[in-house]
Amino acid sequence: MKIIAVLGTGHMGTPIARRLLAGGNRVRVWNRSPERSEPLAAAGATVAASPSAAVDGADVVVMLADAGAVETVLFGPDGAATALRPGTVVVQMSTIGPDEVRAVAGRLPTGVSLLDAPVGGSVDAARAGTLAIFAGGPADVVERAAPVLEQLGSVRHCGPIGAAAAVKLVANTGLVTAVAALHDALAVAAALGVDRQTALDVLGRGALAGAVGRATAPGASFAVALAAKDARLALRRPVPAPVLEAALDLMQAAPDQDADLSSLVSADSAKGC
Repeated sequence: MKIIAVLGTGHMGTPIARRLLAGGNRVRVWNRSPERSEPLAAAGATVAASPSAAVDGADVVVMLADAGAVETVLFGPDGAATALRPGTVVVQMSTIGPDEVRAVAGRLPTGVSLLDAPVGGSVDAARAGTLAIFAGGPADVVERAAPVLEQLGSVRHCGPIGAAAAVKLVANTGLVTAVAALHDALAVAAALGVDRQTALDVLGRGALAGAVGRATAPGASFAVALAAKDARLALRRPVPAPVLEAALDLMQAAPDQDADLSSLVSADSAKGC
């Protein structure tokens, strides 16, 4: 039985913690808003008062903090880094840039290993244990963490620290540009008087099949603001990516930044085209 600390029990952290509890692990959880962890306490998790208390003695630490929170959660007052013991594996599962991942790895205590392990899939996949997990780090560390990660989904070793974060940005570039292309295709359909469902049926059998499936899937949760953040991360390096830049403009103009990415191609959004 492993002791696992889950730092961050938001929309992805809660189903991940539940999967780990169902796997017979001892799970400790911490969240900046403690009330969000209460349902997990009822399911058998221990709610910690601070990140350091959550990770004390843990075998694996799963972090779901965004880049802005990593500094506080790991290195701030009562931060997790002060209580990490040699041999612990810290698994950073949120999407942050490769450079940030490498910087975090260099600041962890001696003997503590970091994996960058962003995921493909949303809340529904986290509940089902079918996430696609991209892992970056030494092969032996990936192997040590695999029994835990495989309770959450399939693991693909992408290379050294930072490699998985880079792969995730590539994947999300494909996602957001495809959804933006679907937005335009549906706008053309509306302008030409093509029924929306007919357009979706036709597009779902062609090159945009994946985007149609994602846009019409229930249970997905990837906020427009987070998708735009990932697009900006991908564009930090000088790269000719006019389609991604156009997709970013579309996302930044969306009226509801907290809505799922599929809102960009919702029936309501099409009316404004």
